[in-house]
Parts: sequence; C-alpha cells; structure tokens
Amino acid sequence: MNKEIQHNRYSRLLVANRGEIAIRVLRAASELKLNTIAVYTYEDRYSLHRYKADESYQIGKDTEPLKPYLDIEEIIEVAKKHRADAIHPGYGFLSENVNFVRRCEEEGIIFVGPSSEVMQQLGDKVQAKEIAQATEVPTIPDSQLDLSQSDKLMEEAKAIGFPIVVKAAGGGGGRGMR
Repeated sequence: MNKEIQHNRYSRLLVANRGEIAIRVLRAASELKLNTIAVYTYEDRYSLHRYKADESYQIGKDTEPLKPYLDIEEIIEVAKKHRADAIHPGYGFLSENVNFVRRCEEEGIIFVGPSSEVMQQLGDKVQAKEIAQATEVPTIPDSQLDLSQSDKLMEEAKAIGFPIVVKAAGGGGGRGMR
C-alpha cells in the first residue's frame, strides 16, 4: 500500500494534541475542508483548540491534565467512536510513538506522519544515520565511544572537532541533547 498521505483519502481528522500546535493543524485541516475533532482534558476545557474544532471530546479524568494525551487506547477509542478517518499527532506527546502508529494501522486509521516501519527504523539514531549514509545523505562525524571510557573522551572529541554534542542513541522522552 502506498503510504503517501493525501488529504482526499480522509474527511474526518482527529487532532491528538493541544494548544498552539492543535490550533495550527485544525486551521490547515479546515482550509482543506476536513471535518475536525479535538480532544482535550478537563484542565484544557476552556482552551482555544477545543473550540476551533468541529467537534471536541474530553479525555482522561478530571485530575490528569496531560497524561490522557499519552493514552493511546483512549485516543484510538475516541477516533473510532466518532468515525475519524485519520489522526494527526501534532508534535510531542504521541508523535514519535511507534506503538501509537501501529495501533492506528491496526484499526485502519490513517496516521498523518511516517509509517510504523519508518518510525521504527528512524527512532534509533545510530540506525537512522546508517540509513542516511547508505542513501548518500551527508552526515557529521560521530563516535560510538562508550561515555564510561572517560580516558578516551577528550582524544575522541579532538578527533571529531569542536563543538561536540552528546546525544543518546535512542529517541523520545524529551531529554534532548546534552
């Protein structure tokens, strides 16, 4: 199946995010004449993104302001119950969660983003760099040196060149660069 996303393949889009990113996605979807569905938590019940959508539904318990945005099963259930053809994750939250993408695929819901296969491959930075190099995409020098080998770190850093960035090989979790 061609994984290319074309907005004419779906007409009802659930935006699985909040705040400014949800508003931007909802605006774009509206320009494409899509019916839009927002999800919100009790804490976000007065947030603008809820009112910018054609429909909006509360997720989670009243005491959980952010956790429901990470609840894959609840978001999938809202999408199914309200006949969403597609889900746009926005950024953060579930946008890089391969399990969320797989659940969308299992339920026949279009995930607006990469397939689970691509996300799995690119979720590991070492594997992603190998894929990039195999397709002749320019990459910067790196090292696979274990940081516990402190006696070799400065030598390795000088060989690579400064400035350097220390980044975990696995992605996600919002930890970023150090």
